[in-house]
Amino acid sequence: MDPDHPDSAVIARAAECLRNGGLVAFPTETVYGLGAHALDRAAIQRVFAAKERPANDPLIVHVGSVDEAAPLVTAISDAARRLAERYWPGPLTIVLGRSAQVPDEVTAGLDTVAIRVPSHPVARALLDAARVPIAAPSANLFSRPSPTIAWHVLADLDDRIEMIVDAGPTQVGLESTVVDLSGEVPTVLRPGAIDIGALRELLPNIRMHRSTAATSDAAMPSPGMLVKHYAPRTPVVLHAGDRSTALRTMKQNAQQRIHAGETVAVLAYSEDVNEWRISLPVRIVDLGSEADPPAVAARLYAALREGDELKASVILVRSLTTSHPLSSAIHDRLRRAAAR
Repeated sequence: MDPDHPDSAVIARAAECLRNGGLVAFPTETVYGLGAHALDRAAIQRVFAAKERPANDPLIVHVGSVDEAAPLVTAISDAARRLAERYWPGPLTIVLGRSAQVPDEVTAGLDTVAIRVPSHPVARALLDAARVPIAAPSANLFSRPSPTIAWHVLADLDDRIEMIVDAGPTQVGLESTVVDLSGEVPTVLRPGAIDIGALRELLPNIRMHRSTAATSDAAMPSPGMLVKHYAPRTPVVLHAGDRSTALRTMKQNAQQRIHAGETVAVLAYSEDVNEWRISLPVRIVDLGSEADPPAVAARLYAALREGDELKASVILVRSLTTSHPLSSAIHDRLRRAAAR
């Protein structure tokens, strides 16, 4: 459907499906989400089963406004209201103390719940029509690259869910920034489109979560905190450093692997594509220009999936060196995709 003018008849069908316990994949401005009635325990259990997601990884609940969030939390703090006024609707998730309405299955048994107000017109139309909060993790198999087009959803979840609302590619391409306001110090649990510098304008004492990821079977405070996540099936090797250093080590790595009989795929920024074409027999996936991090972010998960389709032995990629509000989130996703 037209992303800016959602088809009301299709939205009504999707909303009815959700109210009746069905699973509906739909676009947000970040990635496609797998929606379920957030207060329906059986529907939430189906989300975990469809995604093959562990029960200790909580879900984000999507609502249409701050007022709709109020019944789901114990209180909306002043800090939460400041963030909501600036960034909702948008790619920001806020973690607050949860009310008794929210099932344990949504929160991994924690006493907090993650809430977001999306800005995508289709997501907003669906929330308006469904009239229920919608729990919606990314609409993919657990730990794989998130879907940014409907075809990615179909590739992972065909025959596991009732409906996919296809409204073309998502805009941001990376999951929301998650800010935990349940403790004494505001903490970014997952970087996203809204970087910590922007958040500090409203919350000067905000900090980044120090641990790289959850390390046990204990409940995680936020989605996206596993050491290995967002990963294709093909192993990914991330090369850090400035452009020249990273390219040099990537080429050495590629040459050694090719001599050993391996097939090498490279996720290359547009500035590097010609250099790869004339140097080594590798399979190239263009990530977009390094000078345009929003384009790289929007393309990243699709590129990882394309790398998988090449059936190579390994996927090589280098870190983004451009300074931009999205740079931290892009590096986070690449680092987790490459984790062993």
